[in-house]
Amino acid sequence: MRSFLLIAPREEAFSAALASGADALAFDLGDSADPARESMRRRAAALIAHPRPPGLRVYALIAPLAGAAIDADLAAIVAAGADGVFLPQACGGASVQHLSAKLAVAEAECGRADGATRIIALATQTPAALFALSRYGGASSRLEALAFDTEPLRRALGATSDGAAGPSAIARSLLLLGAAAAGVAAIDAPFADLADAAGLAAECRAARRDGFAAKLALDLTQIPPINQTFAEAAPAL
Repeated sequence: MRSFLLIAPREEAFSAALASGADALAFDLGDSADPARESMRRRAAALIAHPRPPGLRVYALIAPLAGAAIDADLAAIVAAGADGVFLPQACGGASVQHLSAKLAVAEAECGRADGATRIIALATQTPAALFALSRYGGASSRLEALAFDTEPLRRALGATSDGAAGPSAIARSLLLLGAAAAGVAAIDAPFADLADAAGLAAECRAARRDGFAAKLALDLTQIPPINQTFAEAAPAL
């Protein structure tokens, strides 16, 4: 897989996403403390169960393990037939093992095969997570990838910007190494400036060169350049 398109669980967004060429869709259920969470969860489950093109995989961004909403998220998303989940605030193999146990229960309760639901860990969102990037190997056969995302990390640090040697750059390198050590794919963070096509292309090339296998996308227009770049062979070193 080359591209993961983040979308809200709305019918119009889903319809457009189906034609985007994205390899996977990831439904964002919103803030786990928001009273609208239950409605977002129901809509996401309905769309996950909707017919889709062959080969298109569908995921959901669930609540953190410590969040009160996670069990309800898993019950709805797993029963609907999601291919996998993104785990926010992941912190090493222990968090993946914890989620795997919860997924096994959810799969058993709805009659899905054990191991059917895969895990992508958002593995750079907290300071503690950076020190756990070496501990994903062998955690669970469900683990599919580690995804790079440092906006929560910057907020936790109170950082207003990040230079070439700042926390985000360090986290990026550590995530690539952690994914390689665990034998799973590394997924690059989304590019925030939707109007900067040249910037997106440059970031895709840099990510592909450095060893990322795929990239998150925030908009339909980002899918073609992501797919094109990540379909190409990695440059020779």
